[in-house]
Amino acid sequence: MSADLDLDAYLRRVGLADRPGADLTGLRALHMAHASTIPFENVDVLLGLPIRLDLAPLQEKLVGRRRGGYCFEHNTLFQAVLAALGFEVMACEARVRLGVTGVLPRTHMLLLVRLEGALWLCDVGFGLEGLLHPVPLDGEAHAQFQNTYRVAPEAGLKVLQSFHRDAWEDLYAFVPEARLPIDFEVGNHFTSTHPDSRFRKNLFVQQAGAEVRHLLRNQAYAELRGEEVVGREVALQELVPLLHDVFGLDLPEVSLLDWFSRGPGGPH
Repeated sequence: MSADLDLDAYLRRVGLADRPGADLTGLRALHMAHASTIPFENVDVLLGLPIRLDLAPLQEKLVGRRRGGYCFEHNTLFQAVLAALGFEVMACEARVRLGVTGVLPRTHMLLLVRLEGALWLCDVGFGLEGLLHPVPLDGEAHAQFQNTYRVAPEAGLKVLQSFHRDAWEDLYAFVPEARLPIDFEVGNHFTSTHPDSRFRKNLFVQQAGAEVRHLLRNQAYAELRGEEVVGREVALQELVPLLHDVFGLDLPEVSLLDWFSRGPGGPH
């Protein structure tokens, strides 16, 4: 186990009383606990704060200060936890396809876990359409509460898809090959600092759950229950209380509201 990882503190953060076993039952319990407890959010990116992927500051943020993060933060921490519990885990890069028409750089991080000779996709950092349980790379449909997923083959790639309105929709495409931490440092730098990164232009806060998924994009808040979407605009004075009450986040009110009040540097 890494000397920087406080596994017991992490398990308390995600609400697990006991250490899961290094088997499919343990993996499913751990994945569900993380994905439904620690929110996806990019507040520090908007405020110009550095996004650190070394384990000590990462754990201090997501566990100690009970904050959230985006894919590189979530899955770097989750990879360390899985390894500490005895899972065989590797990290891979993906190109996001959800909501885009062109080809994006490989700026998404995911994990693959090998159990009994089979690979399972684990990803606690994809936000709104993210998995609650791991999914095998078998091309079959797998229902998870109100969502259904599959990992389909495509010309040497694997594509995570979700099923909506009688059709499969691509979420992201990846090669099932291990990547090194420096590869994710490059992607993290682009995502958190490049002026064209969507994470530099918009506030994203999301929390997955079995019955409802909560989404905040700038001042648009929505609750998703399967295909049912109920949403509303949030007034600025409601923003920080909403982040606390719905997402469990205590955030710097003055700094966040200042970001919304900017001109070119604010949301687009």
